[in-house]
Amino acid sequence: MERIFHFAVNAFVKANRMNGGLLAFEAMRKLIDGRPSVSIYNVLINGFVKCREFDKALGFYDRMVRDRVKPDVVTFNILISGFCRNKKFDLALGLFREMREKGCNPNVVSFNTLIRGFFGERKFDEGVNMAYEMIELGCEFSSVTCEILVDGLCNEGRVLKACELVIDFSRRGVLPKDFDYFGLVEKLCGEGNAGRALEVVDELWKKGNLPSVIACTTLIEGLRRLRKGVEASGLMEKMLKEGILPDSVTFNCLLEDLCDVGRTVDADRLRLLASTKGLDPDGMTYHILVSGYTRENRRKEGENLVNEMLDEGFIPDLATYNSYMDGLSNARKSVRQTR
Repeated sequence: MERIFHFAVNAFVKANRMNGGLLAFEAMRKLIDGRPSVSIYNVLINGFVKCREFDKALGFYDRMVRDRVKPDVVTFNILISGFCRNKKFDLALGLFREMREKGCNPNVVSFNTLIRGFFGERKFDEGVNMAYEMIELGCEFSSVTCEILVDGLCNEGRVLKACELVIDFSRRGVLPKDFDYFGLVEKLCGEGNAGRALEVVDELWKKGNLPSVIACTTLIEGLRRLRKGVEASGLMEKMLKEGILPDSVTFNCLLEDLCDVGRTVDADRLRLLASTKGLDPDGMTYHILVSGYTRENRRKEGENLVNEMLDEGFIPDLATYNSYMDGLSNARKSVRQTR
């Protein structure tokens, strides 16, 4: 019987017909034995909150308590979320305290809602403290928790504080494995602080929190802008060994940087490593490497690559093939004449 009324109440609430929902609830009360379930109270409380009728939501919550139906975590989360979204943070905080007093343990949704509320009130330290309260209570973090904290601190210009927080969470073993810290890397690189971004990535990586592809490529671009080629190539090698494959544009740009500073052999080594991991070179990859070997007067290595290009179908005609080979040959002659 109650399931039928539950369906009816829910339908009325979805249609924003709260009076109809209340009438169905009252009819149910007369027909069933015992107390209604907490879920049907939650449906009506949620309906009042969505309609911004907060006094009625609290009134129905009070009735629930008078009816000796124990509120659950969903009940409190509905009210807390509604109050936070509508700038009634003091009421939300009061309900959170009441929740604890009534022996109802908050869950990750409860904490996320309040942390977001604290940040909305510009009470950043209080929001961070609530995250540590989660840890003390053994409440598991979600990636959303971390996103709220990191985005909130970064938007306030407290990027280094966000770094410290994420690293501390990782060291405590509470940082979710699926948390993508791309936003933090992007913010640091945007401020010209790719060196710190690399430190953060290395620290989190050691603890098992692997970066996403976009976080890695963003960091590589940031390092390249600062002319930190050694660090960028080191990160690329680490990515490839973990099977994190970059896009071909980022990969080729890094190879070109290495070739420009006389490190074509290192660039070619990265190409070979990438090939074993599933990132096949394209025509531009070969062109960059052959040009690098030409400048460094490494004719044999360059000719081997040109022949490989031919086998892979990256050389469209004989004229192109001869152009590459002549370039390599002329570079050797030029060096001999200089001597």
